[in-house]
Amino acid sequence: MTGNSIAATAVTLKVGVVFWVLVAWRTPGGEPWDAPAFWTVVYPIALAIAAVLGACFPRKAWLWGLLLMALQVPVVVVMSGVGPLLLAGLVYALVLALPAMAIAAAAGALRRRLHGRG
Repeated sequence: MTGNSIAATAVTLKVGVVFWVLVAWRTPGGEPWDAPAFWTVVYPIALAIAAVLGACFPRKAWLWGLLLMALQVPVVVVMSGVGPLLLAGLVYALVLALPAMAIAAAAGALRRRLHGRG
């Protein structure tokens, strides 16, 4: 793992944990995907964060979208505990990660193209 990958991972972990903790804290039950404004506010913000991460760290940009969305699960475990639907939550987070991965990858590709590296 290169220094840039380590930095990208660290930034994504910090940003993702802070974002999902804030969402979980404001959500009854502590599960971000149960937030009343998940589809209209929370998820679009998460996709925007994935785009920014992909643009900031264009190498393996898709990975930052995946990591960002997958971080919902450990936040839920810490905030709400392990429940019988945890596996379903993990699958749900991974499905939600697909658009985030695509957006982060596109932002990374755009950055590389604009800077003449690809």
